[in-house]
Order: sequence, then C-alpha cells, then structure tokens
Amino acid sequence: MSRLACANLPAFPLQLLLLRHPEWVAHPAAVVAEDKPQGTILWVNRKARRAGVLPGFRYAAGSSLAPDLCAGVVPSSEVEKEVTALTKRFMRFTPQVEASEEEPGVFWLSGIGLGLLYPSLNQWARAVYQEIHDRGFRGSVVAGFTRFGAYAVARAREGMVVFAEPQQERAAAREVSLDCLDLEPDLRDTLAKLGIKTVGAFLSLPAGGLYERFGPKAYRLHRMAAGDLWDPLRPRAPEEPIRQKLLLDDPETDSTRLLFLIKSLLHPMLASLAARSEALAGLLLRFLIYKSAWREEHIRPAMPTLEAVQLLDLVRLRLESVKLSAGSTVSSSSNGVTEIELVAEAIPATREQLRFFTGAPGRDLDAANRALARLRAEFGDASVVRAKLTDGHLPEARFAWAPLDRVEFPRSQPRESSTLVRRIMAKSVPLPSQPHTRDDGWLLLGPSYGAVEKLSGPFVLSGGWWNREIHREYYFAETRRGDLLWVYYDRVRRKWFLQGWGE
Repeated sequence: MSRLACANLPAFPLQLLLLRHPEWVAHPAAVVAEDKPQGTILWVNRKARRAGVLPGFRYAAGSSLAPDLCAGVVPSSEVEKEVTALTKRFMRFTPQVEASEEEPGVFWLSGIGLGLLYPSLNQWARAVYQEIHDRGFRGSVVAGFTRFGAYAVARAREGMVVFAEPQQERAAAREVSLDCLDLEPDLRDTLAKLGIKTVGAFLSLPAGGLYERFGPKAYRLHRMAAGDLWDPLRPRAPEEPIRQKLLLDDPETDSTRLLFLIKSLLHPMLASLAARSEALAGLLLRFLIYKSAWREEHIRPAMPTLEAVQLLDLVRLRLESVKLSAGSTVSSSSNGVTEIELVAEAIPATREQLRFFTGAPGRDLDAANRALARLRAEFGDASVVRAKLTDGHLPEARFAWAPLDRVEFPRSQPRESSTLVRRIMAKSVPLPSQPHTRDDGWLLLGPSYGAVEKLSGPFVLSGGWWNREIHREYYFAETRRGDLLWVYYDRVRRKWFLQGWGE
C-alpha cells in the first residue's frame, strides 16, 4: 500500500514569534492580529492559557489577566516564507510534499518509492522529524496510510509515530478528541452538547443527517474520517534551477575573456538566488566547444555563499587548469567556446548571507558618532539623548530621555501594512473651551487647519487612584486639511487637550 506521512507544527505563527524572541519562552506569549490594545489574540502558549488568556480575546483583556503577557504580530508573508522554506527542506526526503493552505504548519509527505533510500519507514520518519527539530521547531510526524488518519493522530500527539498496519492507524484516529481538530466552534460546541467528543463517536452519526444539519464541511469531514473520500496529494512542484546562458558570436579560447563573460552571467544569477532567499552551494559550468560536444566543470565553494568575488576566484582557477578547445591549437579561430551556460545548485540562505548580499549601507556610523561627540563636548552630555520605553500609566509617562552613547542601524521588521506613528508632545496643550462654531464645525487648531471632519473613538484611559483620579477619552481627529490629531477629553477637568499628531 502507498504510505504517507503528516508533519504537524502546532501553532506555527506562535513558534515563529518565539523563534524571533526566544526570551519570551519563559513568559505568557501570544500572536495578535494588530499591534494595538484592541488587537485580537490569535494564538497563545501554555503559560498564557494557564493565566486564562484564550484566542479571541483582545490584547488589552489578555494583558489584564497576565500582566507580563508578551505579544507580537506575525505577518502572513513571513508565515508563507517559512512554509516555503520547510517545503523545500522536506523535498530532500521525498519529491512530493504538500503544504496545507488552510492550516499553516501542516505538511503531507509521500513515501512512495523511497525503499532504496531508506531501509525502513521508521528511519524515513525519524529523518523528517529530526529536520523539524534542527530548524528549531516542535511538532510531530506520523507515518500512516491515509491522509485523515495521519493528520488526526499528528494533531493529537507529539513526537514520531509509525503505523505498521492500517487497522492501527484507524483505531488511533478514532480515539482522537474533536478538540484537537480544526473544527468550526459552532460545530464543535454542538457536538459536545450531544456527547460527541471523539472521532469514533463522530463517525457513529449518519452522514446524511450531518449534511442536513451542519452543512457540507461536516459531511466532507465525516466521509474523510470514514475513508469514503479519497483526496490525493497535491504536491508543490519543485522550482527549476536558476540558469544563465550566453551565445558567443565567435569561438573564444582566452580564459581571461571567458572569465569576464562568466562574471556578466554570475551577478544576475546571485541576484535571482537572493530573491528566492537561497545561497549558491555549487555551480555547474557548461561550455559548448566548437565542432565538438559540451564540456562540464563543477565549482563548489567551501560554504554556500552569495559572494561573487569568491566564486569568480574559483572559476578563474578552474579555467586556468582546463583546455577549452576541440583541437590541439588553442589560438585557432576554428576552436574554442561558442556557448556558455551556468546552472546553480541552491540551498536556503541564512539571514547573514542575505544581509551581506544587499550590500554595505550607505550611512557612515563612525562619522555620525564623531558628530555626536562634538555636540556633547560643546553643549554637555544631556544634549544628546534618545527616547527609552518605560512603565507608565499615561502616554506621556511611557517614555523617558536616556543618554545616547552611539548610534546603530535600526532593525526593522517587515509588516503587511503601515503602522500609525504618533508624535507625542512632552506636555499636552489645552484646547479652546468652545468645541465648535455654528457653521464651520469644530475648529480644533484654528481656521488654518480646517474643521474636524471625522472623530474616531473614544479610547478610554482611566485610573490613577494611587495618585489622583484620571479619566481621559482619547480620539483621532481628522481635519479638512488632512491632519490627523490625537486629542483627549479630560472628564475630571472638563477640558479638551492636544496630545500629539498621527502620521
């Protein structure tokens, strides 16, 4: 029988977040949809669950239950990039790999035709599981016979499981709790009220009744669990290797000129590899000799790289040691190379390799630090400061000015959408008590800014019982001129204040 395996990396976006911030492992952690207090929590770790934080909560509600809750946004582009990288890694163990489009972190791998490469199915599954562990992820690998059976057991167990008989897989899948499967909440809750909590109990229900009451999704799940629906693998086609080809007008025998021609092909090849987040592990040089056949030369650097200088030096050494002509006379115009082809052997690149390929930054940090030293020498150490985040209740108390010794390059992270930047004033400015005029609306900052056309809010901030009572209602005010102002109404003082600007 055909064998397949299911690799499950649970809460895949959360694992990516913890790989990005390993210091968060010891704390409650969550993935949020938006980097704001009202952002929805999508995934949480065990420490957050023990504190009562569940998916679907707002971040503000979760932080009230777990004050040390660490949260961040994981863009879908980052998830897709890691899924693609893992798919390529799994293709080292089987050419047929399918990544789930509905559940990131779930992969199906075909085990057909691998008997000559792996002595047993256990060794194949162990190699796949070790690859997941080496990449820094946690998960499970289940080698079975059916797509649903392997998937259900992989969702319920951790580690590596290999079934020797279809009956073993079927029995293990029937014991899986429905809570482990990706069911719609309404369907799961309704089945729980009926006492249906496992896959086996779910299979005891009539398929037709499920279709009438719960719709086609529940009906399809029932057919897959019962083995009545055969869903073949839809593996991702492997990417074609990157090639560069050049046809020469006249046969060429000079190694120096050939090296410059290869250089013109190598740079766009490395750019294409970097765009696919790959590094060059080997380079195949193919030369078509005039009135002869193809000549192949293999170049392999010490480590996968994207450095053109290192590769060109290896190519130069190889060209100086080979004879690229059909006859005995190298200088003859009837001999030499008439066509050049470069084929790249690529593997996933590291972040350092990709950062090196982008080139050195154009800003001179040493010159900037020397300029700051001159400012400190003339105006004092307190003249050069930077904003530092602090724990505070009010927005103006959430940062403090700390001395800046040296400047560093910012470490930006890719985001799907632009983030609102708020420029906070050191001290909020009182606004006129008259909120609007009769005809022009609310002239918040005078006629030059125009009237307020849209007011978003309120976002309430209250408390301060330990010092003095505070109750503020924050709004984003969009003026007719296009300015986005950050204002609040102080209920205690009964006045409007300008806190800052948004961009």
